[in-house]
Amino acid sequence: MSTLSRLILLSVLILLIFPIVACKKNEDPSSRKQVPVSTTKAYEKYFGPAPTTDTGTCFAFVIYFPSAKLPGKVVPFPFFTFDEESMKKVAIARLLAGMDIPAFQGEILQPVRPGTRLLGLTEEKGTVTADFSRELSGLRADAAGERAFLSALVLTISQFKGVGEVRVSVAGMASGISLAHGGLARQPLAKDESVVLEPGPPRLLEVAGLKDKGAKTIEDVHVYFDRPVDVKDLSLADKNGKQFAGELYRSVFDMAAVLKPKDPSLFTAGMPVKVRWKVVDKKGRGADAETELSLVIKEH
Repeated sequence: MSTLSRLILLSVLILLIFPIVACKKNEDPSSRKQVPVSTTKAYEKYFGPAPTTDTGTCFAFVIYFPSAKLPGKVVPFPFFTFDEESMKKVAIARLLAGMDIPAFQGEILQPVRPGTRLLGLTEEKGTVTADFSRELSGLRADAAGERAFLSALVLTISQFKGVGEVRVSVAGMASGISLAHGGLARQPLAKDESVVLEPGPPRLLEVAGLKDKGAKTIEDVHVYFDRPVDVKDLSLADKNGKQFAGELYRSVFDMAAVLKPKDPSLFTAGMPVKVRWKVVDKKGRGADAETELSLVIKEH
């Protein structure tokens, strides 16, 4: 399994890279020993205590993305990974890739040029230097967007244990990056938590039917949220409002509610599914709504 495929996005990658997750029945908690996920202080600040897992050693952290609605600000999102050594590199790779999720369309700014890559990441005596490809020179956004990207970078990396300073270089040269506000490439980037936007209520991201490759019908339906949540109430219905029967489970990391339908043949790709949901995240922020989404079919 590649480094990227080990990353479970608490808000995004869980949909794109690791959509198949273990389930535990709400009414019958797993008998296996539950171990708390290791978290950074940034994760706990914005998303509260991490959920438990019985799938192995896991780490929770935050990736910050530049805001498109409020120039200069950044938005925190929760992520999980099983690979502690690769956390910094994977976090930067996801920051460069941006957010391509419909629920956040128009909210996340992507100021870096296409093709921008992380060439290397070095750490010496608490100073982390991120070396990027030449595409980073001359970011595409205005000064506010540029500052937001650099703020997102330093906030993302500095949350990890032992990191005291974050620096940037381009193709191995500190002077190779042209910054609109000048000079930051030669000095440690400033950490400014005042630019972080407080997360709002939980969001429903996607409704997906999962099935084995080549199978005619799905196995179960996953209702994904953008963070770990406690599901207080959830039901799925067809376009006419008829509720689908089945058993309800929750996914690992509390990222999704999972319906094991009594009649899987009722679910087809693209069909409208009405979701009635009431959830509360680990910081007490609640959401209570009814949403209609088209069903996405995923094979595993």
